[in-house]
Parts: sequence; structure tokens; C-alpha cells
Amino acid sequence: MNIPEVVFVILVRLPLKSIARFRSVCKEWKDLIDSDFFRDHFMSRHSSSSISWSIIQMQPHKLTLEIVGHHGCKTWGLARSPGSFMSFFVERAINKIQVLACTDGLVLVYLEAADDTPMYYVGNPLFQEWFRVPLPPFLSLEDLERLRLQEHFSDTRLVTKMRSGIVVSYKVVLVINHYRTQVGFVIYSSDTGKWEHQNVTCPLHHRWLGHRKSIALNGILHWFSSLISSFMVYDFYGGNVDDGCRIISFPDSGKEDLLRRFRRTFTTSEGSIVYYNEYRENENRTLRVWRLVKYTDGPEEAWQLLWEVSLDSMIELLGINYFPVVMHPLNSEIIYLWCMDKEGMVLFNLRTLAFSLHKENEDDSKCMDGCVLSFNRCREYMENISDYFFPWFNCVPNNLLFSQYVLPRWLHRLPRPLPT
Repeated sequence: MNIPEVVFVILVRLPLKSIARFRSVCKEWKDLIDSDFFRDHFMSRHSSSSISWSIIQMQPHKLTLEIVGHHGCKTWGLARSPGSFMSFFVERAINKIQVLACTDGLVLVYLEAADDTPMYYVGNPLFQEWFRVPLPPFLSLEDLERLRLQEHFSDTRLVTKMRSGIVVSYKVVLVINHYRTQVGFVIYSSDTGKWEHQNVTCPLHHRWLGHRKSIALNGILHWFSSLISSFMVYDFYGGNVDDGCRIISFPDSGKEDLLRRFRRTFTTSEGSIVYYNEYRENENRTLRVWRLVKYTDGPEEAWQLLWEVSLDSMIELLGINYFPVVMHPLNSEIIYLWCMDKEGMVLFNLRTLAFSLHKENEDDSKCMDGCVLSFNRCREYMENISDYFFPWFNCVPNNLLFSQYVLPRWLHRLPRPLPT
């Protein structure tokens, strides 16, 4: 490859937004950028750089998809937030649109055409690559109607397989039924371009809450179960059907259950599932953060305590009327909280105990990772859900109200099935 070394040195220092454009300069540049050598060098150089990402609201057909966006981050260098790239579908003649899942830079979208035909699309919004996933051929007309009305196929998810920072495969997962010890999945694979049935066992004393949202991570889906002290998991790439679903108890299940302040939820950070809550003991308010390290039911083996910090300094200035939102997906030192009195997002660094308040009616500002923080009807959404977090009724199941749409660290195209 006859390319001057100075070109390589310059290209590898650029943000991915610019590198993507330079792929079209000539064949030599494209071959260089697409090479494993260039990718590995870029990812090594930018391993600690910030990446554009969004906080996604998970209530369908309400308000907007992205409520908080992070752009201008070093790795990508985007001038606008990631959620703004979803506008492709808005211009289509459709009756309904719903984003079902955001996983490793890919998005799963449900659409309803003017004639009420249900459609699924998987896409890479940054490159405007969209693939219409065919409907399962074995569905009856009654099934299609239930799909359209969201009565039967109530939970549709997207899991991916990564290799060297690139998505090489994805699966669309539909939860179609659950009865006693069985849950039925219908799974579309980008590797085969086909749908398949899969029946998996689940514990008898749990009820599958298919209408609850789930989190995808490393090919594994994580669902809330009917018991508020645990959730279910299943590995769609490395799992064995005979093994069935696993049950993971939250780390504060048991004697500390009455001490926690907020209803349980979970999120992701630094490639792991994390859970956090506030605890009041002897008039002291403490925030504890755990990371899931092993998929086992024993909380002592499953979870590692990452942080245990006092909230006194933050509460003294902002008050106690707040609730947890997400953790920073790439930095487990930073937690996002919504302050109801100040009507703003609090960014709290668990290591330094520094915090900052960002409000929607103010100009975009830099956040703790150097990205520009922007809001989109965030306050309105927070007001609608604020009562949910406080466990006045412990019998009410947990729910997932936030997720993260995180851009990958490298360019990757949308995996497509081989032509048949």
C-alpha cells in the first residue's frame, strides 16, 4: 500500500466522522482505513477518549426518543446529538413509529405503514443503513393483528455479537408466549436471514413480564421478573437451551431491602450491568453501586461493590428530592440523577464527590467527560415518571425507564444476511 506515513499519522488522529468521509477519497485510502492495522491503531490511541451517546426514554409513543444527548465528543466529533440521526424514518408515510432497542450503535425500529402493515427495521443511523427484517413466515393473520396492536409480541429486543469492536452479527428477539416453566422466543438471525422458534425453561415461581423492557449486553438479555428482588437473563449467542433462563437476585435483597430508598432498576457502565440505590442508616444517606460480575443467583458471588459514598455534600445544596437515572456508559465514576426541586440533571462523580447541575432551559454546556450536553423535553418526561421511583407500594414490579444509545468506538457497517 503506497501511502505516505504522514497521511497515516494524520488520519489516525482525526475523529471518526472525518475518517468515514475520507474512505471515499480513493481506493488506497479506503483499504488503509478498513484494514485491521489502522483500526487497531486508532482504537488504541482513542481508548480513553469520550464517545457520543444519549439517554433514551423507554416509554413507547410518548414525547421523544432521546431526552439527553452528548455530542462533540472526541472520538466521533459529531456536531449534533446521536438521536438526531433517527430522523430518517420520520419522513416516511407511516402511521406509527417506535424505537424498540438500541444496542452497540444499531437500532431496532417498529413501523406501521398506511395500510396497517407491521414492519421491523434494523439500522445504523449514522450511515443511514437500514434493513427491513422480514416478518416470520409462519405467523397467521391473527398473529399479525396482535403484533400490530402490541397485544402478543409485547417485547421485541435486539442483541449483537461483537468482534474487535465491530458488530458482526445481530439477532431480533420476539417474546411470543410464556406459560408456567416455559417462555417462547422467535429469533431472526442476520447470519442466516431466517426466523426460528426456541422454547426455554424458566423457574416456576417466576412470572415472565414480557411487557417490561430489557437491557441487552454481550448477546445477553436482562429482564425484570415478577419478583421485585430479581431479574431474568438469557444468552442468545452462548446459551444452551437446556440451561434455561437464569435468575439474578439484586445485591440488596434480604435484610437491607427495607433500607433502600428507590425502587430497583439497573443500567450499564463500562461493559457491565450495574445497580445502585440510596440507603439511610443512622441518619446518614449513602449511595452504593454494584457491578454484576457473575451470572449466579447468590448475591454475594454475583455482585461486586464498586462505590459506597456519602451524599451529604450534594443533598446539602440540592435537597433530597431527586431520583437515579443512569450511570455513564463508559465511566463508572459518574452517575446521573434528576433533581426535582431544581428541575435539572445532576452529574455526580463518585470518586471526587464533585457534582454539577445542568438545566434544560439553559444553553448547551460541557459535561464531565468533555462532551456537549443537550436536552430534548427531558423535564417533561421526568415529571411524568417521578412518582414511580419511590417504593410506596413494594408489590409494584420494577420497570426500565431509561437506557443508553452509545456509539461504537469504530466504524462498522450493518451486518446483512448472505443472499440466497
